[in-house]
Formats: sequence, structure tokens, C-alpha cells
Amino acid sequence: MEIRPIISALMRSKVALVLIGLQIALTLAIVCNALFIISQRIETMNRPSGMNEADTFQIASNGFGDGFSTKNAFAEDLALIRGLPGVRAATPINSLPMTNGGWSEGVNMQAGQKVPTTVTTIYFMDEHGIDTFGTKLIAGRNFKPEEITTRSRQSVDWPPGLIITKALADKLYPGQDAVGKAFYLNPEGAPLTIIGIVDRLIVPWPEGFSYNGDHSVVENSVLVPQMTAYGNHTGYLIRTEPGRRDELMKTVEAKLGDSNHSRIVRSLKSVEQIRAECYANDRAMMIILGTVIFCLLTITALGIVGMASFWVTQRTKQIGTRRALGATRASILRYFLTENFLITTGGLLLGAVLTYAFSLWLMAHEQEAKLLPWHYVPIGFVCLWALGQIAVLGPATRAARVPPAVATRSV
Repeated sequence: MEIRPIISALMRSKVALVLIGLQIALTLAIVCNALFIISQRIETMNRPSGMNEADTFQIASNGFGDGFSTKNAFAEDLALIRGLPGVRAATPINSLPMTNGGWSEGVNMQAGQKVPTTVTTIYFMDEHGIDTFGTKLIAGRNFKPEEITTRSRQSVDWPPGLIITKALADKLYPGQDAVGKAFYLNPEGAPLTIIGIVDRLIVPWPEGFSYNGDHSVVENSVLVPQMTAYGNHTGYLIRTEPGRRDELMKTVEAKLGDSNHSRIVRSLKSVEQIRAECYANDRAMMIILGTVIFCLLTITALGIVGMASFWVTQRTKQIGTRRALGATRASILRYFLTENFLITTGGLLLGAVLTYAFSLWLMAHEQEAKLLPWHYVPIGFVCLWALGQIAVLGPATRAARVPPAVATRSV
């Protein structure tokens, strides 16, 4: 089939051609970027925390009255919790991954360093912390009971031996064994020794840190052998035997409340619930963008159907004449499919430009935005080509059924 007659026919309906082409172009630009944003959100939501999430939960309390001692509460509570049947491990905590709140600190390689090498989050715990979190010690050793101390608000020094994540070890000592090497959390203080390395433990913030142009500081964590005696607050992470988490959540809450009436027990949440709350906005955004994509594709398909139906109605006598001159139903069907393919292709070429213009605009206005990967555009081309051909199939089939006798009818 020759293309030139089809193009000549299209040029006689420039307004409709331009409108449907722009609609396809905008659909491609918005859909590709929306799908990329959704894929980024899914990647973030599925990021492993480094924890055993299925069997762990947190609980905290706020004491009141002059007789409440945070240090004594830690000792008494941990002894009570660890003695409960079904509890595998428990540790004091200051924060957890995905809680959107915690302690961050600059990491330095030299004393007196003015600009930190990188940034990390701080997780306080005792010798049971690694087992409770469920992360894996891949090098070095765990904390010893005698190394656990209590940290007050006035404390400025750090324990001499700390455990860090593999990501932080690779950042500080790339290609080397970091165990036994030193770094600084306080550039004016004493050097700290890396005594162990855990596989993974992400920071509390779902987007991670953005530092010195690095927007993916997600697994930089330092484990500190201390309990934070700040005011009257105590917090614990508890790991249970498989399948007993929900049962023990109620038991621990009741036991802690009964053991000390000079406090309010609060913040009882499973780590799975913490994850769900952390990524609630991401899920909402995905639903909104998914709805936008569906609406855009539907509107574009309806636009193609409407345009093709109008042209079929407008050309009914012309189609009948062609049928009378020997054109087959297949050739009429092929004509409209080819016509729609040309319109869609023109819109997609313009849409490819708009797609990257939109992506660059997002990068300029959103710090965490990334450039759209190239493969989204050809995939978008194929999908919209298919959508266009499916949408025009109904009107094209109706046109192919126009009988030759139509050509003999008067207008």
C-alpha cells in the first residue's frame, strides 16, 4: 500500500491530526516518567532492611516520678523480657530502620578533619543487638557484656570499639579488610576501632542520606555498645521464636506495665507495621500515578476511536467507491490501520522529546530524581503503537464492511 495517498488524506484534516498527535505525545511523556517513578518507589519499598522483620517488634515506655530510674529500668525490663517463653533475644534501642527518626553523625578518617568523609546513622544496643536485629556478622566479633555502658545526654565520647555495616566499611576502606582499622565520629576525640562488620542494616530514613553528591547513602550504619539513658525514656527491640510475635506483643506490653507503675508503656509495633507506615506515602503515590496512567491511556484510546469513527463516517461513500473498484475488505482495514500507525508514530516522535524534557525538569526540581533510563521510551512506543492499533480496529472493521453499493447512493 502506498503511503503518499494516506498522508495526502491526513493533510486535509490537520486540526484533528495535530490534536491526536499531541495527545499521544503527552501520554507517552507522562506515562514513561510516571512508570519510572513507580519503579523507583517499588525498588525503595522492597529494599531489604537487614533485619528479621517477621518475628520482631518494638516497645517503649516513658517513666514519671522521682523514683523512676532509666538505668534500673533497662536492667529490670531486659531481664523480664528475656525470661519470657518464646522470646529469642531483646536489646535496648534508640531507633530502627524505617522509623523516619534517629541519630546521624559525620564519619571522619583523620583527627581534626573539617569535612566528614561520609555520614552514618547510629544504632545503640547491647551484646544481644545483632541477634535481635537479625543482621549477620560477617567479619570481626560481637560486643562483649563488659563493653556495654550507659550514655547520658552529657556524653560526648564514644566507646573505643564499634561495629559497622559492610557498606560503610567499603566506603571507608575500599578493597581492604576494615576490621581493626580506625575512624572518628568526633574529629576532636579519640580514634575508634572497627571490631566487627555486619552484612546490612539500613538507615531509619527510607530515602537514605544525601551527602556530597551521593544520593544513595542508605546502608551506612554504626552499632554502638551503649544504652541511651536520656530522660525517662526506654525503648526495646524484641525478637521472638517464629510464629509467636503477635502473642508475645500483648504479653510483653502487659508484663512491662505490671512491673513498674511509674511509667506509660507505648509504641508497641511490629517491624512489619513500621515498614507499612514508613512506605504509606509511596503506596499512595503509586496508586495515584497508576490511576493517572490508566486514565491517560483510556482517554487516548477513546480519542483514537472517536477520530477514526468520524473519518469512517465522513468517507463512507469514498470507501464504497473503492470497494466498487475492486478494493477488498482487507485492503480497507489495512488502510485505516496504516493511517493510524502514521499518526501514532508522529505523536510518539514528538513524545520522545517531551519525555526527556519532562525528566530533565524533574531532575532540576527534585533532588532525588534521576534521568529516565533509555529503555522506557521504546517500550512506551511499542505499547502505544499496540494501543492505537487496537483502538482503531473497531472503526476500521466497520469501514471494511461498507458495501460497494454505497457508491451508487446519492448524498
